Amino acid sequence: MLSTFVLLSFAAGALLTLQAGANAQLARALGSPLVATTVQLFVGAVLLMLVTALSGQLAAFTGLAGVPLWHAVGGTASAFFVASTIVLYPRIGAVTAVGFIISGQMLASLALDIFGLFGIPVHGLNAGMAVGVVLMLAGAAAIVRGGAGQASFKPGWLLLALAGGAVLPLQGAVNSLLRADLGAPMAVGAISFIVATIAMFAVAFAVRLFSAAGAATGEGLANMPWWGWLGGFAGAAYVTTVFSSIPVIGASATIGLTVAGQQIASLFVDQFGFFRLPKREISAARLAGVALLLGGVLAIQLW
Repeated sequence: MLSTFVLLSFAAGALLTLQAGANAQLARALGSPLVATTVQLFVGAVLLMLVTALSGQLAAFTGLAGVPLWHAVGGTASAFFVASTIVLYPRIGAVTAVGFIISGQMLASLALDIFGLFGIPVHGLNAGMAVGVVLMLAGAAAIVRGGAGQASFKPGWLLLALAGGAVLPLQGAVNSLLRADLGAPMAVGAISFIVATIAMFAVAFAVRLFSAAGAATGEGLANMPWWGWLGGFAGAAYVTTVFSSIPVIGASATIGLTVAGQQIASLFVDQFGFFRLPKREISAARLAGVALLLGGVLAIQLW
């Protein structure tokens, strides 16, 4: 059972690399990253609704009336995460933003495990967890050092990056509560994506209202590869896997595995230029960072 969720979490993280590549193609085709993200979330919502119907879980939606509202709004974290990356990348650089986002994910997942927040089973802080967290944070730092470019370290932006990462494991924990309420994992995934789509649409609409930057043209759709539509599938698989894995293997291990899977997949993307993305040199520091992340997860699981 544990090994299954370990493998699923790792694979879900790798799928995020596919999501990033697909979103990049759709954003280029539509002329708007915000609109592209909204479309991909909508595709994911439709897909999960279809799976929910085929699995006979549609009746679970009737149970929403008796569920606390905050159990059903985990999807808003996706919109917050995307909006924060759009704000942060041009201000502190992608490498620094990703490093602090990963750190936020690690710290939030550690808090969930140690304190048993949001109904997550308590995993008391022991030597293995302490060593694992140190290794994972060191891995995040090494990944930052392994990237190119310098960034401006303004405290406010760095705090936003930490918050942007922290909301992702919190989303998984809240969705786990909703799964316990409804007893229907596919329905929970669909609800999360519906909420995320609405929230992302609101963000895109607000940006379009105050700036022409949010406008979409759609002129490049004819030349977009078919896999440009797969971002919603990858995102749906990731969200469903995370909220299913957290109660079983813990938040720290789940998030650490997804981050490691994402980084290892991105190494291949950078090396070979998959998904029409430019080839990039892979530094020794980045390789060391990925190894430290995996070592941290193993320390938490095996100690």
